[in-house]
Amino acid sequence: MKAEPLLIVNADDFGMTAGISAGILAAHHGGIVTSTSVLANGRALAEFAGQLRDTPQLGVGVHLAAVGEDPPLLSAAEIPTLVDRHGQFPSTWRAFLFRGTPGRIDPNDLAREFLAQLERVQALGFPITHLDAHQHLQLWPLVRDVMLELATETGIGAVRAPRYRSATPIGLGVSALGRSLTRAADQRRIIYTADSVGIEIAGHLDLPTLERVLTDLSVRRPTSFELTVHPGLAEDPRRAQYQWGYEWDQELTTLTSPDAAAMVARSGYRLGTYADLTATTAAVTDAGPIAERPL
Repeated sequence: MKAEPLLIVNADDFGMTAGISAGILAAHHGGIVTSTSVLANGRALAEFAGQLRDTPQLGVGVHLAAVGEDPPLLSAAEIPTLVDRHGQFPSTWRAFLFRGTPGRIDPNDLAREFLAQLERVQALGFPITHLDAHQHLQLWPLVRDVMLELATETGIGAVRAPRYRSATPIGLGVSALGRSLTRAADQRRIIYTADSVGIEIAGHLDLPTLERVLTDLSVRRPTSFELTVHPGLAEDPRRAQYQWGYEWDQELTTLTSPDAAAMVARSGYRLGTYADLTATTAAVTDAGPIAERPL
């Protein structure tokens, strides 16, 4: 009997704030979230590490950061090409690319900071199921290569491969970079889900959108799939510094709705984590050309 295809519902940014961390845990305990990506430099990580440790069914990956409002783990002297004169990362991926375009970012600085972030999460006692990057920065070749090298050196067997179904310039660019990432991962025998959705719905998942995603899945039937989500509590004063326009509390309501669980059941997919992936189910991108699949 053929196994049911795998659905990973991964919540990003665990540790960023108390409201986001608590929201992710609530979306797991009372909803369909199965996995999370931990922001090692998040200010709330220490506060919520114990609760994450007490939730063994929640898969734990590392959300490697070289951008964002939160400071790096290493000092400016250790990673001079990653930070400004105040020791801060670029706030956005666009600012990172502007800094890195002339070749001014030293990949060794990236490798040192990423290793420090991985080691911080490992030191909390979690088995690491996968790597990805904050603001999907792993799509860019410099970051991609450092991330894949880190995965190889530390024995982490899976990474996120973002996709974006759209014929817009951004969609086509993400599609091309995503294919480049999967080819590079294949060369290292690192696995990834056969398909995914996240960038185009980031921060705005509601029940109609979830139904659309899962209905499309039930028709196309890729062997494995990641849905990237961003749940959080409504009351979260620290979140105001992140000007992304995300609707964290709406996502939490969606993910914990009984309707969401029913939709997953109807889809024919089994919920799981990156630990449930195998080389045979994840290393083959069987969903066809990325940009040609309307959602």
